[in-house]
Amino acid sequence: MNFKEIDGTSVFYIGLNDSDRVIFDELIPLEKGTSYNSFLIKGSEKTAIIDTMYPPFSDIYLNNLDNNDIKTVDYIIANHGEQDHSGSIPYLLQKYPEAKVVTNAKCKTNLVEMLLIDETKIITVNDKEELSLGDKTLQFIMAPAVHWPDTMFCYLKEDKILFTCDFLGAHLPFDDLWAKCDDELYSMAKRYYAEIMMPFRVMCSKYIKVVRDINPNYVMPSHGPLYKNPDFILNAYADWTSDVPKNLVVMPYVSMYGSTEEMAEYVKKGLENKGIKVYAHDLIRDDLGELALQLVDCATILVGASMVLAGPHPAAISACVLVNALKPKLKFASFIGSYGWGGNLFGVLSTLFTSIKPEVIEPVQIKGKLKNDDYKKLDILINRIAEKHKSIGIN
Repeated sequence: MNFKEIDGTSVFYIGLNDSDRVIFDELIPLEKGTSYNSFLIKGSEKTAIIDTMYPPFSDIYLNNLDNNDIKTVDYIIANHGEQDHSGSIPYLLQKYPEAKVVTNAKCKTNLVEMLLIDETKIITVNDKEELSLGDKTLQFIMAPAVHWPDTMFCYLKEDKILFTCDFLGAHLPFDDLWAKCDDELYSMAKRYYAEIMMPFRVMCSKYIKVVRDINPNYVMPSHGPLYKNPDFILNAYADWTSDVPKNLVVMPYVSMYGSTEEMAEYVKKGLENKGIKVYAHDLIRDDLGELALQLVDCATILVGASMVLAGPHPAAISACVLVNALKPKLKFASFIGSYGWGGNLFGVLSTLFTSIKPEVIEPVQIKGKLKNDDYKKLDILINRIAEKHKSIGIN
């Protein structure tokens, strides 16, 4: 647990690292764990906390406030209702009964329903509304769909500090408060974007401009290190949220007896010979978060599937559902796979991309092991993918 003042601003970091957490929301693998960022602002008249703590760490969190002689909290700012941000609000209200929770109307509903907070303890604010702490002023900026409908930002005007909640974050513990704008942070922030923010790519693009227009000196997300150089993460988001994919094929596959894997290897080599980068992902063994990360830039999704009981392997179905949910900017899709005694291998898979609606390139299905004619079919698929990439100017 930390209690560190930020550059003499009377703003204190009071969050903590959780390096042992291996999965987030029972869905997202955590390569290095995460952090839960919380902040305390001491104004000349009032004290405010911005974002709180994940409930399993509430005791440590409250003890840290005791250890640093925090006797009074007037406002608890809830930028978002999920419990990794707001889960300790009930405990803070017990400890500081004079405090009021400040949030927007949508988040108020979530806090009442999900944390059973007494609505008389909640003050609702609107877009651009301000709250005075005496010599410090908080301005609230509604940011719905980044990534929940209840999300908002909070801007400390005098110190030009923007608290962006989940936006611009990273699942990355840290020792120094400040972001080291290096390859590791870039990769972890991109993975975080892929897993959490990519379904809201259009809204993220909008709020990049909002942040640039505010022009803060500091950007403080709720996960990962803090930014004194916001351009690093803003420029990265501008690239990730653009409509133009890169010359990349992402190929998640599952192979029961090796034939589909052999097809994947052949296609990968053929595409790479044409200058196309290929990321092959074994759906049984590889890290799902890495698949999400690669989807950020890909132009084509090529799913490989074995047949199970007259239908595609469940892992391939799950992969398609995930891709559709994450809504990457890809333009094309196709399928490869092998079957034994028959069934509908691609009929189910081809119906699952309902949100992204890519152009489907004719798939290749074989029986058993690859034969000479099957390699010819794969060569045709390789050429068609290369032509499609050229057609949108990314060769």
